[in-house]
This record gives sequence, C-alpha cells and structure tokens, in this order.
Amino acid sequence: MDSLLDFSNKTAIITGAANGFGKKLALELNKRGCNLVLSDINKEGLEETKSSLPFPDKAYILVGDVADEMNSKSLVELAVSQFGSLDIAVNNAGIAHEMAATHELTEAIFDSQFAVNVKGVAFGMKYQIPAMLKSGHGHVLNISSLAGLGGAPKAGAYVAAKHAVTGLTKTAAVEYARHNIQVNAVCPFFSPTNIMNVEGLNTEEARAMLAKGSPMKRLGDPQEMVNVMLLLLSPGNTYMNGQTIAIDGGVTAW
Repeated sequence: MDSLLDFSNKTAIITGAANGFGKKLALELNKRGCNLVLSDINKEGLEETKSSLPFPDKAYILVGDVADEMNSKSLVELAVSQFGSLDIAVNNAGIAHEMAATHELTEAIFDSQFAVNVKGVAFGMKYQIPAMLKSGHGHVLNISSLAGLGGAPKAGAYVAAKHAVTGLTKTAAVEYARHNIQVNAVCPFFSPTNIMNVEGLNTEEARAMLAKGSPMKRLGDPQEMVNVMLLLLSPGNTYMNGQTIAIDGGVTAW
C-alpha cells in the first residue's frame, strides 16, 4: 500500500457515519487499516456501516446526537480506551433545512441548525483536541459546505451555521498549530446524500437546476467528495492547516 494512503495503526472518529460522506469515508479509511469509532443518531444505519466495513473488528459504534456535548466526550473516551489514542477526527454530522427565504426563517430552524451543525463541531473539537494534545499530533477535518464560503438563497440558517463551522475551523487551526494539530475543513457543492432530502432540494427538477450552477454542469458525486477528504487526511499531508477547501466543480472560480 502507498504509504501516503496507509492509515495502519491510526484511529479516527467519524460522526454522521450511518450514510453519505461519513459511511463512505469510514469504508475508505478502514480498508487502509484505520481503527474507527463511528457515531450517528441512526442506530440501524450505523450498524449497517459497521457490518459493511472490510475490517469490522477494527471499529466501534456509538449511537448519539452530536448536539449533546456528552456524546462527543463519550466518543473520545471510547477511542482512547479501545485503541490507545486519537489521530483523526471528522466532524461530519449535519442537517439541512427546507428552503425558506430569510424573512421566513423561524427560531426553531435556527435552533436545530446551530444545535447539530455548530455545536456538533464545537463540542467535537472540545474533546478531540485534548486527546490529540496528549499524543502530540492529530488532524481534525470539519465538514462545512460551499454555503460556508458564500451565500445560498433560501438556506440562510444553514449558511449561518456553516459559516460558523468555517470560523471555528480557522480559529482552532491557529490555536493548536504549534502542537502539531492540523484543523481543516472541506466545503462541498451540492452532492446527492440524505442531507438533500428536504423540501426544495429533493426532486429531480430541483437537482437539475442546481447542477446548472456548476461549470461542470453536474452535482458532485459523494465519492468524489470523500476522495478529497481522504487526501487531506493522508499521512503525507503534514503542513496544510486552517484551510477551507471548496469541492465544487469550479463554482468558486466563476
């Protein structure tokens, strides 16, 4: 195996691992030797992810809500108790909201967006980083969105939450760089995973319209997004820090 993609003896936490990016990344890391601690609120989907792994004996699962601070604490404790240390943390769990103009957004929408999309990342890093400080290294990868770099009509609360993820990423990157801990984020364009199963995004017509917004004239395939995540987490990527990488088919190049 190419040493740049060899994750043997590494341990990773991945939230939102029952489907989408989280499940695919778990498969990619595990087949390259990585120990895993996987989390999701979806028990059945989480169990399916584990059973589909090439080396399921190298994985533990914990059902829980990333909006609950104690879930993040428990994940790190599980990783350290079972594998001795924590090398990688991928704060992937997230939710979207149904399309609504700014003046139509409700308190409930904002509360749910910040509970999952922001607290999930903030609480994740709160416990992941101390474990990495003890081992003297680590890489945190936060899953933001292209909506974390610019505006997105009728997705204002989601945009606000993902901008917060971008800000948290850059702040932590500066704070812990001297301790050999890298903190980066990816900002994908629309990709057909479960997060798009909300009103306004869940029809073929809507997705075809969104695809026109990319110079490549298509949505991003989930595997394409995960391939970039894998490269960012590679043992060979030792100097990239505080970056928010757009995976967008060229949208930000317009």
